[in-house]
Amino acid sequence: MQQQRIVFIDYIRVIACFLVMLVHASENFYGADASGLASNMSILLNEQNRFWVAFYDGGVARTCVPLFIVVSAFLLAPMPDGTSMTDFYLHRARRIIPPVLLFMVIYAFLPMAWGAITWEQSMQDLMTIPFNFTSMTGHLWFIYPLLSLYIIIPVISPWLRQASARDERIFLCFWGLSTFTHYLHLFVASELWGECFWNRYGMLWYVSGFLGYLVMAHYIRVHLQWSPRTKLRLGTLFFLAGAVFTAWGFWLKGVPGQPIETPQLEWAWEFCTPNVALATFGAFLLFSCIRQRQAPRLVTGVSKLTFGMYLMHMLFLAPIATAITAGDRADPLLPVWAAIPVIAVLSYICCAVTTKLISLIPGHQWLIG
Repeated sequence: MQQQRIVFIDYIRVIACFLVMLVHASENFYGADASGLASNMSILLNEQNRFWVAFYDGGVARTCVPLFIVVSAFLLAPMPDGTSMTDFYLHRARRIIPPVLLFMVIYAFLPMAWGAITWEQSMQDLMTIPFNFTSMTGHLWFIYPLLSLYIIIPVISPWLRQASARDERIFLCFWGLSTFTHYLHLFVASELWGECFWNRYGMLWYVSGFLGYLVMAHYIRVHLQWSPRTKLRLGTLFFLAGAVFTAWGFWLKGVPGQPIETPQLEWAWEFCTPNVALATFGAFLLFSCIRQRQAPRLVTGVSKLTFGMYLMHMLFLAPIATAITAGDRADPLLPVWAAIPVIAVLSYICCAVTTKLISLIPGHQWLIG
């Protein structure tokens, strides 16, 4: 029996997938790497690039990854009664791992066709696959924390089933404190609460990271009883507060014409920081206000394709961005305020069409999930 779809979750998937592409479209306007994408060094060439990258990448789209985490947790945690740990792992692994491995191999070889990588780099990428994402698949970093959450869901499910709202709020308070760790490392002390060169697992290690988004999703689904009006008001407030700080952090550091290490430029952009967590919470509340009984067929259809779209999108986005920037990120074919969303929209359409065509092939789940 087909599981009933949750309308606002389909909307989140459709929008969050676009936001991922908006993030990577923005990278073409501050990455110092020859590819145009953000690597270890960055440079903003003018005030236009500074503002619009901060706006689109930091303010509008930075919640994309946490939203996908919250959606997965919202649907999967706690694990259904009667499902064994082995069955849960096998089901998630069959859906995720074959398409990811396939696309890693594709990214290891296909870019040679337009000279993006050499044969030697392709061989090196192929050998890297068992251990990490490869040189052309930086966007697949997300798969590893996602799989880690799948690993922990059977472990945490018994607690989620019996935890009270107060219990979950206590955990979320500890997690909320852990989201400040990044800023404490930057501005207070490089080592905190037991961290040292022989121990990286500080006091809040086990309540930190994306696990908090998992518990947040369960708390919203089971315990949060706010009215739609309250969700709309507070969701807007939380999203704007988090997004404005996130955008401002990039704008503050991004002095035009001055090369800067990317982690310094993106200091406020980590996904498990208080500002991004607040914006994500707000965005999720806003989406949950959607009260349609059924989403339009286009939304539902694209929602089912988003994993495949995510896997392949850099194959389209990179050449589209190259064409629009025309070798001059300071003066692209379109004004920067338009160039970034146009790159994302064109990439999104190409991915949606391609993934839809693949979905018509028997056994497509092994290709696109």
